[in-house]
Amino acid sequence: MNFFGIQKKFRPGDGKVEAGTENIRIPCPKCGESVERDRVVKRKYICYKCGGYFRVKAPNRIAMVADKGTFEPWFEEGRISNPLQFAGYEEKVSEARQRTGLDEAITVGKCRVFGQDAVLGICDARFMMASMGHVVGEKLTLALERAVEEKLPVFVFCCSGGARMQEGIVSLMQMAKTSAAVAKLKEAGLLYCTILTDPTTGGVTASFAMLGDVIMAEPGALIGFAGPRVIRQTIGQELPKGFQTAEFLLEHGLIDGIVERKNLKKTIYFMIKSHKSVEGNYSDFEDADCEYRISELVSERMHYAKPKSAWEKVRSVRQASRPQGLDYMEYIFDVFIEAHGDRTFRDDPSIVGGVGFIGNQPVTVISEDRGKKPEDYKRKNYGMPMPEGYRKSLRLMKQAEKFHRPVICFVNTPGAYPGVEAEERGMGESIAANLMFMSGLKVPVLCILVGEGGSGGALATAVGNEVWMLENATYSILSPEGFASILWKDANRAQEASEMMKITAADLLELGVIEKIIPEYGGADEMNKEAIGRYLKREICAFLEQYKGKSGEEICKARYDRFRGF
Repeated sequence: MNFFGIQKKFRPGDGKVEAGTENIRIPCPKCGESVERDRVVKRKYICYKCGGYFRVKAPNRIAMVADKGTFEPWFEEGRISNPLQFAGYEEKVSEARQRTGLDEAITVGKCRVFGQDAVLGICDARFMMASMGHVVGEKLTLALERAVEEKLPVFVFCCSGGARMQEGIVSLMQMAKTSAAVAKLKEAGLLYCTILTDPTTGGVTASFAMLGDVIMAEPGALIGFAGPRVIRQTIGQELPKGFQTAEFLLEHGLIDGIVERKNLKKTIYFMIKSHKSVEGNYSDFEDADCEYRISELVSERMHYAKPKSAWEKVRSVRQASRPQGLDYMEYIFDVFIEAHGDRTFRDDPSIVGGVGFIGNQPVTVISEDRGKKPEDYKRKNYGMPMPEGYRKSLRLMKQAEKFHRPVICFVNTPGAYPGVEAEERGMGESIAANLMFMSGLKVPVLCILVGEGGSGGALATAVGNEVWMLENATYSILSPEGFASILWKDANRAQEASEMMKITAADLLELGVIEKIIPEYGGADEMNKEAIGRYLKREICAFLEQYKGKSGEEICKARYDRFRGF
């Protein structure tokens, strides 16, 4: 997963892997080279030649992420289930038990992660390829039910070849059973996070593995419903390079991110902390030192800056050099971790979203992004989101409501992407769904226009309890060129249109469309972005402070009344 700040704020040491140090050589499963086992163990079972990930036994996985001596196993009764009376099946399970020392393909229990209580589930491929039979489904379901009783977050390391053939239809039913148990956990407002390891396929993929509030994967892991061999045999189709890898799923919006083993324990700790409802203390940011730091950063040229016309503002917010939401976030949030994807089609890079910390308060952050370099512009559609971008933001807002996190949106788009593929994927519906859901959110929502705010594409992430604009930002029904073309049939009259449309921050404050103008200290650029970011941090803290103690219904009604008045 992409993050900044996590290293400096969350620095407790990684868990130690308990393993032998016999100097024997083993083949790497990725590159096939012979490597020294002890060196691989010290690298958390990662090949020192190619970086390939070895599969990890359940006890070693526990040692990687749980505080030493805190893991308490649950539900190890040891019963063997053979619902179809399949010949030789019980003997096969007994042999797997003897060979692995496990009672079944999944180990569940309670532990601490840097002192934070959590439930762990770990699938172990050594036990019949971690296939899901009745006992696997039952153990996971019992663990999820107990997590609800004890109000604990759940982290499941998924690995499986799929359903257990020897149990037939009973194995299939475990998909529905475990999914229903996940639903109960979510209804209780508890975090459910899955980490997909190599391989995660079949009925496990199509049930509890892909239902996480947060879904992560280890680098290079094979993940899919039908395995590559089954696909080739069934449809005779050649598969693209990298198909069904963790990286493929990230690109296609199906997982939040890829996590390396060296960051795994810290990331789990961050997830636990960021999915707790915390009443923040923001007074630290409202003192004289903060004001002094802002004034210290401000360029002298602000005193000589001339007011810009509407057309000059339109042109300035379109400049590639103008800072964007991500530039200011570095000075607002102590930690930010990015989440990816709409869980359906693709990860739209023109919308960046995730969880950030301001003070001790986790917030959901959504920011439109145009890119900084020419090679980024096309990939990000020049900041024009696709439907999957809006669906990603909707997914993150639903998470925010579940975990009682405020939402902060940085708006900067000329509008939604106008293309055939956008219409095919339901652009209108995706914007409408955002507008409806944002209007009913039971957490505080703050929307800040940092550059260009164009049409419904901007409004889709701008339904806030308050809406602010940077001093030279613009916000309009459509571009001045489009306005002039529609009303006057002459796009060359765009400058004239910009003055008539009332699109500047001063215009919109007067109209009551926004609540606050953020100073740019002579103009938003590389020189002043830190001063603007620190000013925003102070004002955001004051915004959050005023919602402390208010109910979700009160927050929602205030937002409804705001838009009802237009």
